[in-house]
Amino acid sequence: MAFRFANWLALAVVLCAGHASIYAQTAPPVAPAASASAPQRIDVTGNRPSDTEQRRQATAAKIVIGRDEIERFGDSTTSEVLKRLPGITMPGPAGRGGGAPRMRGMAGAYTQILLDGERVPPGFSVDQIAPEQIERIEILRAPTAETGARAIAGTINIVLREGFRKRLNDLRIGTQYEDGQWSPGLNWTRNDTLGDWIVNGSLSAFHRVQDNESTSLTRHEDIATGATTLLREGTAFSRDRRSGLNANGRLQWHDDRGMSAVLQPLVIFSQGDTASRSTVNDSVVDATNPAGFASSRTQANGRFTLLRLNAQFNHRLGDNTRLEWRAGVGNAHWRNASLRDEFDPAGMPSRNVDDRTDTHDRNATLSAKASSTLAEGHSLVAGLELESNRRADARTTLWNGVPQLTEFGDNLSASSRRYALYAQDEWNITPQWAAHAGLRVEGITTEGEGANNVVDRNASRVVTPLLHAVWRPDPKSRDQVRASLTRSYRSPNLNQLIGRPGLNNIDPPPGANTELTADSAGNPKLRPEVAIGIDLALERYLPEGGVLSANLFARRITDLIRNVVAREDVSWSPGVPRFVSRPQNIGDAASQGVEFEAKFRLSDMLDDAPRVDVRANLSLFRSRVQGIPGPDNRLAEQPGGTLNAGADYRLRSMPLTIGGNVNFTPGYDIRLDTNRWAVQPAKTVVDAYALWVVDPALQWRLSLGNALAQDYQTQTRVESNGIRETVTNNARSYLSMQLRLEMKL
Repeated sequence: MAFRFANWLALAVVLCAGHASIYAQTAPPVAPAASASAPQRIDVTGNRPSDTEQRRQATAAKIVIGRDEIERFGDSTTSEVLKRLPGITMPGPAGRGGGAPRMRGMAGAYTQILLDGERVPPGFSVDQIAPEQIERIEILRAPTAETGARAIAGTINIVLREGFRKRLNDLRIGTQYEDGQWSPGLNWTRNDTLGDWIVNGSLSAFHRVQDNESTSLTRHEDIATGATTLLREGTAFSRDRRSGLNANGRLQWHDDRGMSAVLQPLVIFSQGDTASRSTVNDSVVDATNPAGFASSRTQANGRFTLLRLNAQFNHRLGDNTRLEWRAGVGNAHWRNASLRDEFDPAGMPSRNVDDRTDTHDRNATLSAKASSTLAEGHSLVAGLELESNRRADARTTLWNGVPQLTEFGDNLSASSRRYALYAQDEWNITPQWAAHAGLRVEGITTEGEGANNVVDRNASRVVTPLLHAVWRPDPKSRDQVRASLTRSYRSPNLNQLIGRPGLNNIDPPPGANTELTADSAGNPKLRPEVAIGIDLALERYLPEGGVLSANLFARRITDLIRNVVAREDVSWSPGVPRFVSRPQNIGDAASQGVEFEAKFRLSDMLDDAPRVDVRANLSLFRSRVQGIPGPDNRLAEQPGGTLNAGADYRLRSMPLTIGGNVNFTPGYDIRLDTNRWAVQPAKTVVDAYALWVVDPALQWRLSLGNALAQDYQTQTRVESNGIRETVTNNARSYLSMQLRLEMKL
C-alpha cells in the first residue's frame, strides 16, 4: 500500500526526534573506528581530505561518496549505486531503470550530470561507466557559478579513477545470474608512476543477457453508463544480448614550478541484438478502433560508440594566482536496425516495418579558469566556457517496402552553441562565517529541423546569481548551518528539438489513434526553464566520522516543459487527424521538500550495541504545476519521497562482512493535464552482500540484488468525449545474484 504524505511526515518527525536526541548527547569521546565513512585513505598525490571532511569544508552543500561505498554491494551498474544515495531516485522497474538518475524526484533533465567536472555529451548514460571505473561521486544540492547553473534539482559529478603516487593493479572477475541467464564481466585498474608522470587506466568488459516481460490491459468505458466498449489484452517479451568494452585513462604530469598537465581519453563501445515478440487480443471489440495487429516478431540490432578526449593544463601567474585551461572533443555514434513482422488473427502477414537509424552527436568544449587567493580570506575564481553540440539524425522507415515520413527527408539535424562567463568569491569572513557568492551569465542558441527542411532557431540568455553561506555556532564545533539562494535553468535537449515524429504501432496511421496511443514528435521552438531556489541545511559531524543532516529546499520554475497531447492534422495521415505528443512550455511550477541523512556506528551511539555501521536517508517531496487543476498536479515523475535504510557488520570470529539495504519509493498519482492522469506503483528494492577476505590481496564478494523481485505496474488514464480510456502495464521484475573475485596483483 502506498504511503500518503501524512505517513511520510510522521516518519520524518520520528527521524527528527532521533536527530535531536543524538544532538543532545554528551558522551565521552570514542576512538575513531574504521567505518566506511572514516577518513582512512590517501587517494591522490598529496593529502586529500576524507570524504566527510571535504563535505564539511565545502561552502556550497556537497556530499562525497568514495570508493568504499561505491564498491560495497558489488553493483554491476552505476545506476544501482546511485539509487541508494541521499535524495536520488531511479525510474522504472527495479534492476532495469527507465532513464537518467534524478535528484529531489524531479525528472532526469533537471539533474546535471558531470563527468570529471565536465558536462556529459548528449546521449550519455551513467550505466555506460562501470562502478569500478569511478573514484568518487559528488552530489551538489545547489548550483555554483563554477559547476554550472543547468542544475535545477542539483548536480551529480562522477569522477573517474585518479592517478596517485602508489602502485595499483586490481583485477575483478565475476558473473551475474538472473532468470536463468549468466552475464560475465571483467574489470581491471592499473596505476603506476614514471618519473614525473602518473599513469592510470581502467578497463571494463562485459557480456549481458537480460529478459523483459510485460502484459498490458486497455479498457474503454462509457462514462455515463459504465459499459465497456473495448477490452484489449497485450503481452510482450524480449531478450537483449549486449557486449561491451569501456576504457578510460588519466596521464598526469607536474613539475616543481606548479605546472601540470592531464590527458583523459575515454572509449565506450557496445553492441548487441534484441529479439522480441508481442500479442494483442481484443476480447471486447470496438469496430472504430481495431488493433493494428494480432501478433508481432521483431529482430533488432544496434551498436554504440563514444570517443572522448579531454586535456587540462595548469600553471601559475605569480604566487597567488593559478590559470587552468581545458579542452575536450567527443563523438558519439548510434546505429540501429529493426525488422518487425506483424500478423493478423489468422496468422497471415499484415505489415512489415523496416526501421533504420544512424545518429551522430559531436561536441567540443573550451574553457579557461583563473583562481586567486586574496587578502582577508577571499578566494576568487573567474572563467569562460564555450561549448558546441550538433546532432545529425538519419532515419529510414519502410512499411511493406514503402517509405514513410518522406516530407522530413532522411536526414535531420539539431545543434546548440553555448557560452558562459562566471565569477565567484569564497570568503572566510570570520572563524564562524563563510560565504560563497557568484554570478554566471550563460547564453545558448539552439536550432532544430522539422518538416520540409524548415529550421527553427532559439536564442536565450540566463543570468544566474548564486549565494551560499555557512555558519558555525562555535569555530571548533562540528555543527553548522548552510543556506543557499540560487538561480538555475534547464535547456531542452537536442532530441526534443528534432521535429521527426515517432509513429505508434498499436494504432498506426493512416487511421485514427487515441490519446494513449499518440504519435510523438519534437518541438524546435522550446524555450529553457528557469528556476529560483532556496536551500537551508543543518549538519552535525560526529567525532567518529559519521554525519547527521536535515535539508530543506524549494524551487520556483517558469516556462515548465511538459509533453502535451493534442489532435493535429498531420502530413503522415492525410485527411485523418491524429493525436500527437509534443514537448511544450506550459507555464509555472513549484517544488518543495525536506531531506534527512544519518550515517554512524551503532556502538558509538548506544552502550553495549554491536559494531554495526548504519546508513539511512529519507527525502519527502511536494510539487504543484500551475494551470493544471488538482489534486495530484505535481511535476511529472516526482514521487512523494524516497527512503533508504542500510547496515553493515563485520564478524569478529571470521574475515566476513555482511550488509544490506532497503530502498523504498511510495506509489503516487500525477495529473498530467485536465483530462489525463498517470499512476506509478510503490517500489521496494532489497539488496544484500557478503564479503569474505581471504588475505589482503584476495577477497570474494557475493551480492544479491532486488531480492523481492516485485512486479512493476503502471497506469495511464484519459477521459474525453464521454469515454474513459485506461491502459495498465505490468512489467516483471527479476532477482539477480553476482559472485566476484577481487584480486590485488
